Amino acid sequence: MLRLPKPLQTLIEQFERLPGIGPKSAQRIVFYLLHVPEPVIRGFADALIEMKTRVVLCEQCHLVSESTLCSICADESRDQTQMCVVEQPLDALAIERAGSFHGVYHVLHGAIAPLNNIGPEQLYLLDISKRLEGIDEIIIATNPTMEGESTALYIQQLLLQKDFRGTVSRIGHGLPIGADIEYADGLTLSRALEGRRKMGE
Repeated sequence: MLRLPKPLQTLIEQFERLPGIGPKSAQRIVFYLLHVPEPVIRGFADALIEMKTRVVLCEQCHLVSESTLCSICADESRDQTQMCVVEQPLDALAIERAGSFHGVYHVLHGAIAPLNNIGPEQLYLLDISKRLEGIDEIIIATNPTMEGESTALYIQQLLLQKDFRGTVSRIGHGLPIGADIEYADGLTLSRALEGRRKMGE
């Protein structure tokens, strides 16, 4: 039986840990990289290290950034009265590509999932209540999954407890149940934002 050299096997195992990469995909990537010139590989490795050392989370909304405030929170032309709550930075990126939302974001970095031991304390969820001043509408744009719906209901209850007087709406038409916002096209996301509804209706 053929045994792969240890450096190859180690790298394959590292790629297998990435989301969406199975054993065969990991092997194909590693054998492709085996034939890439060394300067390109070093550039790839340097980019990974730079990402890890220079990218931080915005202290206000928790989007990815190179400084304490992300480009959206630092942009005074954004509508500061609208806040869109999303699960992941990629969801905010997808909504930005749609071009129909001009407010600010709040990124949870996940959804409530008791089976995976993920509760509100493991997310940037409770500090939504610290950002309510000046907000007229909160759009909850968590994924239309069981976890996303549970998270949306939790946020709604949290806002009720904080006596939030603005509108709480839920991203609406256009997104099928079980879909991820990250993979939705711009038109679908635009319609979902336009079709948002007040929670509790």
